[in-house]
Amino acid sequence: QAELVESGGGLVQTGGSLRLSCVASGLTFSTHAMGWFRQAPAKEREFVAAVSRSGTSTSYADSVKGRFTVSRDNAKNAVYLQMNGLKAEDTAVYYCASHNTFTSSATFNRLDEYDNWGQGAQVAVSS
Repeated sequence: QAELVESGGGLVQTGGSLRLSCVASGLTFSTHAMGWFRQAPAKEREFVAAVSRSGTSTSYADSVKGRFTVSRDNAKNAVYLQMNGLKAEDTAVYYCASHNTFTSSATFNRLDEYDNWGQGAQVAVSS
């Protein structure tokens, strides 16, 4: 059974940085594209960033482009989200998700494309 576990969330001041990690088990990690989503209070879950199964392609929401970086380490079954220049509006629960795909360079940014989800990591940015 697939399991995704996020870590690295916390409280940070505006302009600060955090690095989220997500470790996968129970699946063949290298065949899965990975994504990061977030959900703020009273808002819908939204796409943040995605990385292809090979790690060669990435995509980002416009709101985080230039500040966040997604990467993966297939040897460690892990995907990361480096968040710099954090803003109050980045406050949310962050979720990683996986999508099994035959396409090594494809990224996916729709919630309904993802098969497995983590439990979420809280990120709070104070102004």
